[in-house]
Amino acid sequence: MKTSDQAVANGYSTAQGSLEKGGTQAFLLGSLILGTVGVFVHEANADPLTATWFRCVFGLLGLTLWAAWRGQLGDLRRYRAPGFAVLAAGVLMVTAWGLFFAAIEYVSAGIATVLFHVQPLWVLLGAFFLKESIARRRIAAVLIAMLGLVLATGVLEHLSLFGASQPAQATYWLGVAFCLIGALCTACVTLVARQVRHMPAGILAWWQCAVGAIALFAWPALNGWPEMGMSWVWLSGLGLIHTGLAYGLIYAGMARLNTDRIAVYQFFYPAVAIIIDWLFYGQSLGGLQLTGIAIMLVAICYAER
Repeated sequence: MKTSDQAVANGYSTAQGSLEKGGTQAFLLGSLILGTVGVFVHEANADPLTATWFRCVFGLLGLTLWAAWRGQLGDLRRYRAPGFAVLAAGVLMVTAWGLFFAAIEYVSAGIATVLFHVQPLWVLLGAFFLKESIARRRIAAVLIAMLGLVLATGVLEHLSLFGASQPAQATYWLGVAFCLIGALCTACVTLVARQVRHMPAGILAWWQCAVGAIALFAWPALNGWPEMGMSWVWLSGLGLIHTGLAYGLIYAGMARLNTDRIAVYQFFYPAVAIIIDWLFYGQSLGGLQLTGIAIMLVAICYAER
């Protein structure tokens, strides 16, 4: 009997490990794709709310195609009356997108992405609220990664008390404020997503885009549409690639991972964004920023060792 119980336990452990591995791969691939979002926003050359609306509309199209490919169109009909949590997640995510697009007008896309990722600290605190068990290793990893995050942003180089050659302009700090507020919104979305994880992957993101498409339609309609051409191509990419594909992968990963592990993995996206910023736009990385990226990567490896 004991042998049989042990075999069942081993089988369950193997299946659980397989689920977590698949969740990790999906989450990190989605984060890698999201790391290129700054390139699309920069090349689209649209105002923040217009870019957000296009992301929602094309994201809605992309996620509908994703649902069709996964045979989940029936789930869209089943959840055609979204609850309060789903609507709240939609409003929060659209607000975060708008703040992010506004922020990168004042700071680089890579720095804005990094600043947005103070959210893992909020997510970790949310895990306490949800009464989930948290491995000590991952608590330490998040705190270490937060240190790396501060260094990677380059914010210290803008503070006079650290010997900055020139004080930062007020617009820089406005961009920083947009990022921090948006990070709080995004962290709340993560916690809400954990509460409605019975919904199939991508359905929550579908509703987020639907909320944004309806709520923001008046803005481009009243203020004018971007000129047809490459601008529309880049804007459609924000929805089809960075929302339809990336969010489908991320939500699929979230459904298989614990909150504390999600908190650690979220540091992968900003590290990618800074590297993309450097490769495409020649944003120079100082020694502190490179050290910060290295610390974040080490923290992720430490958490998963």
